[in-house]
Formats: sequence, structure tokens, C-alpha cells
Amino acid sequence: MAALSAWFWNERFWLPHNVTWADLADPAPGVEYPKARHLLSVLPLAVGIFAVRILFERFIASPCAFLLHIHAASVHWRATPNTVLEKVFTSITKCPDSRHLDGLSKQLDWDVRKVQRWFRHRRNQDKPSILTKFCESMWRLIFYLFMFTYGICFLWQCPWMWDTHHCWYNYPYQVLTPGLYHYYVTELGFYWSLMFSQFTDIKRKDFPIMFIHHLATVSLISFSYANNMLRVGSLVMCVHDASDFLLEAAKLANYAKYQRLCDFLFVLFAVVFFITRLVIYPLWILNTTLFESWEIIGPYPSWWLFNSLLLVLQVLHVIWSYLIAGIAYKALVRGKVGGISSQALSGWKGSVAAQLFSGLSRDVRLSSSPGSGCATQGHSETCPEATLALSWLCD
Repeated sequence: MAALSAWFWNERFWLPHNVTWADLADPAPGVEYPKARHLLSVLPLAVGIFAVRILFERFIASPCAFLLHIHAASVHWRATPNTVLEKVFTSITKCPDSRHLDGLSKQLDWDVRKVQRWFRHRRNQDKPSILTKFCESMWRLIFYLFMFTYGICFLWQCPWMWDTHHCWYNYPYQVLTPGLYHYYVTELGFYWSLMFSQFTDIKRKDFPIMFIHHLATVSLISFSYANNMLRVGSLVMCVHDASDFLLEAAKLANYAKYQRLCDFLFVLFAVVFFITRLVIYPLWILNTTLFESWEIIGPYPSWWLFNSLLLVLQVLHVIWSYLIAGIAYKALVRGKVGGISSQALSGWKGSVAAQLFSGLSRDVRLSSSPGSGCATQGHSETCPEATLALSWLCD
């Protein structure tokens, strides 16, 4: 175990040249440097955040939903118990194509329409209610807004907010302040709580992808803490928190059927997202991590890894922005040519912005092809591009 620990915490990898762990082990009185063992407090904090969320959703979010006339809708039609169809639904597909439908129809001696109807009813049984979605989004809104506000208030007083060269001056002998510690540990605890809550939240098809995404986020935050890159790390977290709460606010307005507010919040979210991820992040964050740090501290192994991860994140930003733009374009075209189903038009008043947002939140349903098991009259499935976009946008 000692050999493994020595290999993992190799000074040649983690620290700049001519710096050792011993140099950081005994700071001056009243001075504290980040240490990996500090992160042990994150797991109990994550459990506490998860517990607070449960109480918040029950005693605050639910009453707010009732005031807005949002209630847990009951399932009017339940699928008739059927072992064969249930096995197909759980292990093969929830939306059988024409080949599966024909085979099941012959096997059960049912009409194809009856098989389609069974799958539609079975899918509806698993759909979370609007109340559940509202409570989940309200919790995320409050926490994202709190963290963004805290981050702005804290960083406003920090010199590296206004001159990013301060992220690297005197590195790695940079003092860990209480405000910076609380900011980092709370963010990390929240993402750990998201990993826990994935098992109780609304189940989505992208569960494995989101789990890996949360794990990667936790790893990146933990890595920057152990490496004492907290200053630039705090800037990265603040930039990413800037748009998340706006998306959750738009979803709440959507669930409450405040259409104009939903439209406005979605447009605001999109603008902030593009500015923070495609302008501020590369020109401000990547500029200091790649160029300013090179001039001040020079490269070393963990420096290369840290910047590689940040560059991968930028690639994801471009992909997400492309997906949003693609969904926006398709929704605009559908809004003009009537591509949105009549049910969606009546429910969302044909608003293009609502179609854009609802595609991201999986609430607008687009008509499927006649050969699909998802294509019974009056029923449709989600735009597939939206599933991938939302899976990355919400965290």
C-alpha cells in the first residue's frame, strides 16, 4: 500500500520542478495549504446535501407547486399485465419497430394496434409526473443560484478575478482561505450528491453517460484541489454555474405554463450559455491556464493533464452549442411548416421558444413515423437530438 501511495503521489508528476511535498507539509503559523485529506469531509457533506434536498422537495417545492396548481397526475390507463410484452419492454426496447410489432402480434395473436397501445400505456406508467419534475428542477435552481451567487461574491474580492496572472503567482505556495475552501468543498459535495440522487431521480436513457459525466466532474475538481490549482478552478466553476440556474428556471416556468416567462428565460439561458462557454471560457480561462501559467510556472506533468482535461471540456462546449443551435433550427422550421404535432401546438401555443426549450427538457413530443411502435395516434416521442443535448447541459 505504501508503494502504491508513493507511486500515485509522485512529486515529479504533481508538483513543479524543484518543489516537494515536504516543502508544503510545514507552512508558517496561520497558513494552510490544500491537502488531499481535506476532501474526506466531502462525502458526509454530500449525504447532508442529499438529505436537505429531500426535505426541501417535500416541504418547500411541493407546496410551491400546489400554489401553481401543479399536482401529481394519476395514470388513467395502465397496461394489462403481460409477461411476454413486459420482458420485451424491460430488456429489448420500449419503442418496438414494425418488425418487433409484427412478431409480437403473431406470437400473442393480438392486433398490431393493440400491441402499440400496450406499449404506449406501459411507457406512460413510468413517466414522472410534472410535480416530480417541478420539485427536482426547483431544488437544482436554488442550489445553482446559491452557488453562483456565492462564487461571484467571493471572487469579486479576489485579485485573480480581475487579473488572472494572480492564479499563478507564488504557485504552489498559495494560501487556502476559508472562503475558497467552502466554495470548493460545497461544489464537490453537490456533485457527489448528484451521483447519489441519480438512483432516485427521474430515470433517463442517458443514466450511464450522466454518471460518467458526474464522475469526471468530481475527478477534475478533486484533482485541482489536490494540486492547489484552486484559484483558476474557482473561475472555471463560476463560469459553468452562470447558465445552469437559468435553464432550471425556464423549466419551472414551463411546468407552471407561464409561457412568455419560459420563452424569455430560455433565450436568456441560451445567450448566457454561448457567451460563457464559447467566449469567456476559451478567452479567459484557457488563456491563463495555457499561456500565462506557462510564462510564470512553466509546464510539468500534471499541468499537461489539467490543461488536457480543460481542452476536452471546451470540445464538449462546442458540441453542446452545436446541438442547441441544431435543435433551435429544427424547431424553427417545424414551427413554420407545422412539423409540431397538434397536441404540442395546443399545449404550448405554437411558441417557437417553447418548442426549443421543451425539446431540451423532453416535454414537446414530435410525431413519429407510422411504422414505429411509438406512432399511435395522439402519441409521440421525444426528439432524439434533445436527449443527448440535455444529458450534458444540465450539469
